[in-house]
Amino acid sequence: MRRSVLIRFLGLALAVALGAVIATAVIATYSTSEKLQGEIDANTGQLQVDGQIYGELSKYASDHPTWSGVDKLVHDLAGKLGRRIAVTEPDGTVIADSARMLGAGPELPSVPAATIDARNDGTLKFAGALSLSAVRKTTVLGRADVITSAGIGSPYPVWGLTEQEWHEREKLAQKAIDCFRAQGVTASIANGGDAAPQVLIESGKLANGVSQMQVSKPGVTGSDRCMPPGLNAPSAKAKIVNDDELRRATACLDAAGEKYTIADYDGLKAAEPKTKGAVSEAFATCTTQARSEALTPYVAPPAKLYLGAKSAFNVFSGEGMLRTAATALGVLLIAALVMIFAGRRLVRPIVALTGAAQRMRNGDHAARVPVTGRDEVARLGNAFNEMAEAIQRHDFQRKAMVSDVAHELRTPLANIKGYLVASEDGVVPLDGELVTSLLEETELLEHLVADLQDLALADAGMLRLHPAPRDLTELAQQVVLAHQPAADTAGVALTADVQGAATASVDSARIRQALGNLVSNAIRFTPPGGNVVVGVRRVDDGYNLTVTDNGTGIADEHLPHLFDRFYRAEQSRSRSTGGSGLGLAITKHLAEAHGGRITVTSRLGSGSTFTIWIPAG
Repeated sequence: MRRSVLIRFLGLALAVALGAVIATAVIATYSTSEKLQGEIDANTGQLQVDGQIYGELSKYASDHPTWSGVDKLVHDLAGKLGRRIAVTEPDGTVIADSARMLGAGPELPSVPAATIDARNDGTLKFAGALSLSAVRKTTVLGRADVITSAGIGSPYPVWGLTEQEWHEREKLAQKAIDCFRAQGVTASIANGGDAAPQVLIESGKLANGVSQMQVSKPGVTGSDRCMPPGLNAPSAKAKIVNDDELRRATACLDAAGEKYTIADYDGLKAAEPKTKGAVSEAFATCTTQARSEALTPYVAPPAKLYLGAKSAFNVFSGEGMLRTAATALGVLLIAALVMIFAGRRLVRPIVALTGAAQRMRNGDHAARVPVTGRDEVARLGNAFNEMAEAIQRHDFQRKAMVSDVAHELRTPLANIKGYLVASEDGVVPLDGELVTSLLEETELLEHLVADLQDLALADAGMLRLHPAPRDLTELAQQVVLAHQPAADTAGVALTADVQGAATASVDSARIRQALGNLVSNAIRFTPPGGNVVVGVRRVDDGYNLTVTDNGTGIADEHLPHLFDRFYRAEQSRSRSTGGSGLGLAITKHLAEAHGGRITVTSRLGSGSTFTIWIPAG
């Protein structure tokens, strides 16, 4: 019950269907009042029907090693031909009975209509009998001069042909047709009933002008050139049975002291008496027994066939309606019990999910659901737990961000307020130096508010870009020029390493902002005398914008968190360094908004390289 929900419902449906079938069988078994007739009607039409039934069942026996699965054929034949059909084992055990399927009584006619024995039935198309007494002339498609064995039943044995062999015969027949037609001979393919694909060629004209066709095979005039090898060969299965049959027959004949020769009929071999026409009883016994033993593993065992009048069950009779209603109620009760039991198991995890969702609505972000199994409900539970984990994590980050924002705003506001109060009290004169200091604190506040606004827009998916084809080399040089005064003040050499034009569709202001954030950080953490290089390089599918410094570097444990908000690799770097702790987070959003990405490589004490990849399109 921990598999797919679809499989569960399918299993339930099959269980209900099985119950309905069993119930129907119960009704059919106990509601019939008609007696089965065991006689065969003595008229030509009925004999033809019974002959058709016998032929169909005989063919089934020749094509199957057991009678398993014959029920469907018996039921179909009974429904189509209007006859009660029963097949039993020699001891009377019922194999299939159409009357029982229809709800009639189990009584069988007193005498079987026939015995079906595929091993000794000369009318069936088996691998080939070896007894000369079975050899006869058979008319095939208008010819009466083809010698065949009773076991073969056709000069072109089809017993045991696989689907692949059948298709190969069709290809060979078509090849022969093409050859005959190339020689101006009218030819076609005969492929009817149990006959394998055969080639028909025109042998003359009848008096009324109709073409007279004959089966073409080696030995017929003109056929040797066109008939491909293998077209008339027996099936692989028939060859195996024929070899086993020949081995058994010759062993028996040798033991009996009988003289024989081996004849070949289109690939099937047969033992024949050395003296033509002299078939002794021992010879016939050996060959017949050999055929029966060779076929035993491949055909159904002997069975008795009973035929009678068709029996029908009237479900709308008074007694039938009562029993039908009672059985239907029983089926509905069983189905209800099964659905209640299975439904409770199915609903239990859904109820748990509902409760956890309500707890989350009330503020319990730690709510989780237990998950077992791997079906759709289990995947839903895992998805809910992952969602709850993400909500809890984002809530924690939100609270941490509010705390960090409050901390970042408190310091410059406290400085501004302190200086203004001191100036108002006359402790500190409001001169130019104080005004400059207050302006610096105000600019820091303005920078922090602008960064927070950019992040809010990015989180809301409203960070608007105005892309246009721009030269990334030119933008990099503009960033270097804008930050050159700050670099000179810090004693850092700031240069651009570019090679020719690098055109991409970008928002120039946002790209300058992203590069500016990286350059500001590089200058801030590079000691006097160091170098900061802004580079633009073409890669296979875009451009790499790099900012490389030889400053203090970043420890490995800080790299995974470097683009988190308010995260600083060195906690000692306070607001006085000029950073809000949001620059790298904003840069990451800007890169992703352009369909790109940002990465960093660094070694503590050796500097860092930040790389923004921008697609060339």
